Amino acid sequence: MPSKKALVRRPGPRLAEGLVTHIDRTPVDASLALRQWDGYVNTLREHGWETVEVPAADDCPDSVFVEDTLVVYRNVALVARPGAPSRLPETAAAEAAAAALGCSVNRVREPGALEGGDVLKIGDTLYVGRGGRTDAEGVRQLRATFEPLGARVVAVPVSKVLHLKSAVTALPDGTVVGYPPLVDDPAIFPHFLPVPEETGAHVVLLGGDRLLISASAPKSADLLADLGYTPVPVDISEFEKLEGCVTCLSVRLRELYG
Repeated sequence: MPSKKALVRRPGPRLAEGLVTHIDRTPVDASLALRQWDGYVNTLREHGWETVEVPAADDCPDSVFVEDTLVVYRNVALVARPGAPSRLPETAAAEAAAAALGCSVNRVREPGALEGGDVLKIGDTLYVGRGGRTDAEGVRQLRATFEPLGARVVAVPVSKVLHLKSAVTALPDGTVVGYPPLVDDPAIFPHFLPVPEETGAHVVLLGGDRLLISASAPKSADLLADLGYTPVPVDISEFEKLEGCVTCLSVRLRELYG
């Protein structure tokens, strides 16, 4: 059995109605989006990930962005409470999927708001974006859940993008990568590497030196290749029209399986 599992969720028929906050709305090609989603999922599988499909939520336009429903640290899944009310129905099936994989489940309780895209894990440090979709009470509940397990929770401001991981992600060595115009305070991070494209700030660690990255960031991919990494580009253009990126299309579970 693969040691790495990823929860994914098929885009629904209302995808084009998904929320946009920091960009202008442009038309979304739903059929192309489905083909791109298949390509994304197949890329995970080709790199040793077992994908587990969370049941579709066809009435929820943003449900393909499954990362926002859960934060997983060690063997504990904290079920998010989205800051956008239209996304609240997305969490129940994701919670059931996490429990079925053996996670111990906690939940963010009202009035807290927390979305998984606001949490960047680097080792035992959890950076959490305090911004439009995650509030102070959500941050407090994240701390209460994970600090007893050994995590260090660091709150950071997010005002220029939807989620923290819309601005920054991290390389295998812990270096944070980001597109400087969209990062509130790069000095918060001990090691920060600027990238030349907005979508170049988004990477998924596939294992070893392999980094999943959007095909729309070729200059950033070249920069990462120069640093000794192997970029694995995927086309997710239709999801980028909805402020999506390579991280938010899956919930990666490494902690349970090594």
